[in-house]
Amino acid sequence: MERKRIIQELSTPAGEELFQEAEEVCKRYIGEQVYIRGIIEFSNYCFRDCLYCGLRRSNKRIKRYRMREEEIVSLAEKIILCGIKTVVLQSGDDMGFSAETLSRIISKIKKRHPEVAITLCVGERDFEDYKAFKDAGADRYLLKQETSNPSLYARLHPGQSLKKRLEILEYLKRIGYQIGAGNIVGLPGQRIEDLADDLLLLQALEVDMAGIGPFIPQQDTPLANFAPPGLDLTLRVLALARIITKNAHLPATTALATLDPQRGQILGLRIGANVLMPDFTPEGYRERYTIYDNKRRVDLEEAKKVVRKARKKFSTDRGDSLKNRSSFQKTGREEISSQSVFERRRYACAD
Repeated sequence: MERKRIIQELSTPAGEELFQEAEEVCKRYIGEQVYIRGIIEFSNYCFRDCLYCGLRRSNKRIKRYRMREEEIVSLAEKIILCGIKTVVLQSGDDMGFSAETLSRIISKIKKRHPEVAITLCVGERDFEDYKAFKDAGADRYLLKQETSNPSLYARLHPGQSLKKRLEILEYLKRIGYQIGAGNIVGLPGQRIEDLADDLLLLQALEVDMAGIGPFIPQQDTPLANFAPPGLDLTLRVLALARIITKNAHLPATTALATLDPQRGQILGLRIGANVLMPDFTPEGYRERYTIYDNKRRVDLEEAKKVVRKARKKFSTDRGDSLKNRSSFQKTGREEISSQSVFERRRYACAD
């Protein structure tokens, strides 16, 4: 899809044609099934200072926690006993969890349940850490870039760069991870053109999965007084992501459920999303994982209800990548292509 058409679709209220096209693409490339991933938010420590996130290091009001190693493994067992075959381990950028500790947790889960996929969402780490996690048995890595606009990225993520983020994603792909990226819809300072470029970036990255959700303010951040976007715009971005990426896994996010608790995820599944991620984080920790305010609790039973209401098929299969990139998976950082993803993004996003 050309950038001009994407901008046009994002600039006008969506008609049924766009959503119908997205649903047809989903049926053709994915099917009717909705894959379930069980998520454990095991630490809310973060040494980053992202302006939109309640876990930012400057937030002194948040009560921090780190779950114990055996606690995490036990929760993974609980998820697996529910028949779910993907466990997502998520935290802030918490270097208090060493590569050795995280690798040990991954290894314990995989040794007991080699049939289960493990997805990591633990932020930017040393390149050696990513390799250690992969060797321990991790299958997927989610590292959302949030925006494709380098200057906006730099403003929202002090001390970080979009170029570094994209280099990490390319490295993860080359050492064999199924990779996930994604963006936030409605960020303060974001333009419609930025959203179009976000979508083209997902295409250029050839992502296996993409998390797309609305900006929701958190009261203890510098962006607390900015309003979230409308549901319609968020759904248009999600529908276009389905059309553009074709067979990437797209979750109907918890943020979408928070934006519209009654309809958000149901509509998301009807216009192209095919994943739900119920939260297995225990009470007592869960309310402290405040990346944004009023985060909706979506447990396994709620996820089942959403799937039924969306008239989809509930699936606990692994739901691995539908991409085929085995021919260019590599094993070392030094083998990253000289034409970086960052450069390809600039090319793909040109008029």
